[in-house]
Amino acid sequence: MSKTTVNALLKRGIKKKLAEKVAQYYTLKELQTIEYGKLEKKIGKEAEEIFNKLGRKVEKKKTKVKKEEKERKRETKAKKKVEKKVEKKKERRGKGAGKGAGKEKKEEKKKKEETIEERIKRILKEKNEYLPFSIIEEIVEKVEKNNLQDKIEQIVEKAVEEYNNHLMEPFEACGIVAAQSIGEPGTQMTMRTFHYAGVAEINVTLGLPRLIEIVDARSEPSTPMMTVYLEGAYRVNKEKAKEIANKIEITRLINIAQVETDLGNMRVVVRPNLKVMSRKNIEIGNIVESLKKLNKVEIKEGDGIIEVLPQQETYRELRRLTEEVKNLKIKGLDGIKRAIIRKEEDEYVIYTEGSNFEKVLELEGVDRTRTITNDIRAIYNVLGIEAARNAIINEAYATLQEQGLNVDIRHIMLVADIMTSDGTIRPIGRQGVSGEKGSVIARAAFEITVDHLLRASRRGEKDELKGVAENIIVGQPIQLGTGSVELAIDVKKLSRVRK
Repeated sequence: MSKTTVNALLKRGIKKKLAEKVAQYYTLKELQTIEYGKLEKKIGKEAEEIFNKLGRKVEKKKTKVKKEEKERKRETKAKKKVEKKVEKKKERRGKGAGKGAGKEKKEEKKKKEETIEERIKRILKEKNEYLPFSIIEEIVEKVEKNNLQDKIEQIVEKAVEEYNNHLMEPFEACGIVAAQSIGEPGTQMTMRTFHYAGVAEINVTLGLPRLIEIVDARSEPSTPMMTVYLEGAYRVNKEKAKEIANKIEITRLINIAQVETDLGNMRVVVRPNLKVMSRKNIEIGNIVESLKKLNKVEIKEGDGIIEVLPQQETYRELRRLTEEVKNLKIKGLDGIKRAIIRKEEDEYVIYTEGSNFEKVLELEGVDRTRTITNDIRAIYNVLGIEAARNAIINEAYATLQEQGLNVDIRHIMLVADIMTSDGTIRPIGRQGVSGEKGSVIARAAFEITVDHLLRASRRGEKDELKGVAENIIVGQPIQLGTGSVELAIDVKKLSRVRK
């Protein structure tokens, strides 16, 4: 830094800090010849102050920039004019056909701008047809996957044709057909409980008992289980999958330690098994913390043992305390007795005996979009009625398929719709759907006949005989199927036709 430069700048009225900053890079002679842009890069906006103090004009490159911008604008305008002239010439050459070509271009542009879903909806609107949203979604997925954008119209036409063919006819007895279609194969179902998917440790109720559980909307299945899918590193790494299995599976003190009753010293002695503890990622500190939650006890840590002393030194209290210590929960989720890891294709999946759907979904590494449970009530409480409806369909369909019975899924869908139509899960029985029927005779025909008839007579109920069961019992034609149509034949005209 030149002191002469600093002094010269100070004399010209520049502040000391700025003078010293500038003097680090330039002498006074250099400052009198330097370009404004270079100085601005070095010291910033203060370059303008130095130029003014030295009596130099600030020549910025704004004018050049403006000129360049104007030139660019002129060039773009000229190009646009040329392009318009070329387009007009093309249209003239095309004569009358040119207008049609222009429209086609516009339509092509519109088609490109439209999403596949919007295009499908537009086609349906033009043809005055209807498809459910789920089918539209499926078409969009298949079109994108197989690059069938050019054939969307044909695909939609075929989908509409199939959809209309599968629609129910007016007055068709769909409820009776669904009941027969599920009831008849149900007579061929077994009553046993099977091991699940080759895993000897897990028993799952299948066959007719499971179907009854689903239809009765039981609060808890007899053998609750979960299939826990993992995400990220957990689904590929077996050790990571074990971590989650250990977090899920309930571990009681008796599983990881030897619990003894010392009658002489009136105490319960806990001897931890270090090998089992390391396998389950449990430390002695975890055991002590859990034991401290017990009431009216004193905890002492010794050499490889933990002593639990009751406040009341009685044999009865010691026996009670021993059982409580044995069943003390150290780790895991309530309700899940066992967790087994299996490799399926390229990922690890955890199967559990017992279910705690809400808590499992909260764990890190669990894929919330694929994890399932056979506890339909738990699905309803956590995910809502739509998810519960899908669970009823999937569970009932899988139960029938497992028995080798092919029942059309739409019959099961109808049952699920009736069970969940009011936003809650109702059983199909006298406490649910059947017990809520408007017809007295239909209710009596299902269960507890005398009770229903007595109750109805007390209330003075009327039966309009609109359903199937009540009309069959009374011996009247049913207002469904062929019974919904009345035909009269003129015999005289018929005889003339024959002649």
